Amino acid sequence: MRREFWIVSIISIIVSVGLSIYIHGLFWILVGLVLLTVIVGILDLTQTKHAIKSNFPVLGRLRYVFEALRPKMYQYFIESDLDGRPINRISRSVVYQRAKKVRDTIPFGTQLDVYEVGYEWMNHSINALEDDLVINDPRVVVGNKDCKKPYSASIYNISAMSYGSLSKNAIEALNLGAHDGNFAHNTGEGGISPYHLKHNGDLIYQVGTGYFGCRAEDGNFDPEKFKKTVDHENVKMIELKISQGAKPGHGGILPAVKNNTEIAEIRGVRPHTAVLSPPGHKAFNNFGTLVKFIQQLRELSGGRPIGIKLCLGDRREFVYLCKAMIAADSYPDFISVDGGEGGTGAAPVEFSNSMGTPLIDGLVFVHNTLCGFDIKKHIKIFASGKAITAFDLIKMISLGADAVYSARSMMLALGCIQALECNTNHCPTGITTHKSHLVKGLDVHAKAKRVHAYHDGTIHAFCEMLGAAGIKDVNQLKRSHIFRRLTETSVKRFDQIYPDFELGQFSKEIPDEYKAYF
Repeated sequence: MRREFWIVSIISIIVSVGLSIYIHGLFWILVGLVLLTVIVGILDLTQTKHAIKSNFPVLGRLRYVFEALRPKMYQYFIESDLDGRPINRISRSVVYQRAKKVRDTIPFGTQLDVYEVGYEWMNHSINALEDDLVINDPRVVVGNKDCKKPYSASIYNISAMSYGSLSKNAIEALNLGAHDGNFAHNTGEGGISPYHLKHNGDLIYQVGTGYFGCRAEDGNFDPEKFKKTVDHENVKMIELKISQGAKPGHGGILPAVKNNTEIAEIRGVRPHTAVLSPPGHKAFNNFGTLVKFIQQLRELSGGRPIGIKLCLGDRREFVYLCKAMIAADSYPDFISVDGGEGGTGAAPVEFSNSMGTPLIDGLVFVHNTLCGFDIKKHIKIFASGKAITAFDLIKMISLGADAVYSARSMMLALGCIQALECNTNHCPTGITTHKSHLVKGLDVHAKAKRVHAYHDGTIHAFCEMLGAAGIKDVNQLKRSHIFRRLTETSVKRFDQIYPDFELGQFSKEIPDEYKAYF
C-alpha cells in the first residue's frame, strides 16, 4: 500500500503539471493539494499510534470519517421508526409534534406488533367519559405530618439535570416552560444557578453526594449554606440523591471541559477541573442517621417537603431503611424511584448497561414495601425513567407512582436530536454544551413554549386516556387497568404479574418472595 501511495502521488504531480499547460489558473491549487496529500501521507507513514493509517496512508483516514458519521447516517438513512436507541423515532416524533403544536396523530394504524411478547395496553370502557368529566390538571400534594409547607405538584415534571450538564439557555428554557405550565423543575445535583431563578419556575433542589450549593470547603455538607440556598420562594421541595439510575453507586461526573468559572463558583469547586462526586454521602453512615439527616434538612428548609432519590439496589437495604423510618416515626415526604435505564450525559458503559434495578421492578418493590409496612400514607412516590407518552405516565402511576419525572423527553422538547454528543461539549442543538456559538442557537423563549406545549399536550392525552377507560380521577387508576402479552396466546393484567400488597401486609404474613429481605 505504501508503494501505491507514492505511485498515486507521482501520477498526481504529473497530471497537475499537464493540466497546468491548459488551465494555468488551477496549477498552484492542484500542486497545493498534491503536496498536502504527500505531507499527510508522510505523517501517516511515520506515526505508530494507528496501524490503519500506517498501512493505508491518507486513505486509512476515511475509516475515522465514516466512524464519526455512522450514528448520523444510521439515524437518518437506516433505522426504522421503531429501531432508534435509546428513544425510537415514533416516541421522538410525539415529543416534537406536541412541542410544536402540530398534528400528532398517526396514519394507517399502529406500527407496533400487538402480538409481540411484551406488548402492553390499556382497555377502554363502554362508559367512556367526556373530557369535561375528567380532572384536567391532575396534581398530587406532597407533604406528610412533619411538613409545614406542602407542595401541590403536577403529575409530570422535569427530572434532574444540572447547570453544567446542560447549558444556561437550556436551563432557562426548561424553567420558563415549567413556570408557564405550572409544573416543577428539578435542579439536578449541580446547585441552583441564576438561570434556575431567572424565570421563577418551581424548583426541586437536589442535594447530591458532592453537596453542590451547600458544600463546605472540605467537601462536606454545610448546614448554613444549605439554609441560605433553599431560602427562596421558588424552591418548593428538596431531594436528597442517594443514587442515580444511569450510574448507581458511582457518583456524578462533570468533565473539565464543561466546568467553567461560573459553574465552579456555583458548585464551590476549582474551575477547569473534572468534578467527580463521591459515590456515597458523608453526612450520614447508616439508615438511622439518614432518617435524622432528612429531618435536619426539613428543619433547615423551614418545613419544605424532603425526599430521597434512589435507584433500587440491594432490596434488604430498602427494607432496613423502612424499619429505621418506623423506629423514628419520621419519614421523607417523597421517594423518587429512578430506573437503571435512566439517562445521563456521561457514565461508564458497565454502569449504564448493567447496574441498578430497572424502573418497573424498582417501582413495584418500593410501592409494595411501603404498603406492606403501612407507611405509604406518609410518602409520595415519583417515578423516573423514559416517560415520554401519556401511556408511560399511566403505566407508572398504575404501578404505584403518584407523579412522574422525565429528563430526556424534556430535552427532546427543547430540540434535542439524539445526536449522542452529550458528553463531548459539542451538542449541535446547544443543550448539553457550553460553547457560546452553539448555545446561542437555543432561543430561550421559543424553546420554553415548546417545553410548556409538550407538557400540556401529554397531560391532555393522559386525561383523554383516563376518560376512554371511564376513569374520572387519576387516583382511581389501578394495576388491573394495564395488560401485557406474555406469549402469543397469553395475556395478563399488571395486578396478576405484580400483585398488590395489602396495607400492613408484613404485620400479618411476609410473602415468600420477601422473606429473604427481612
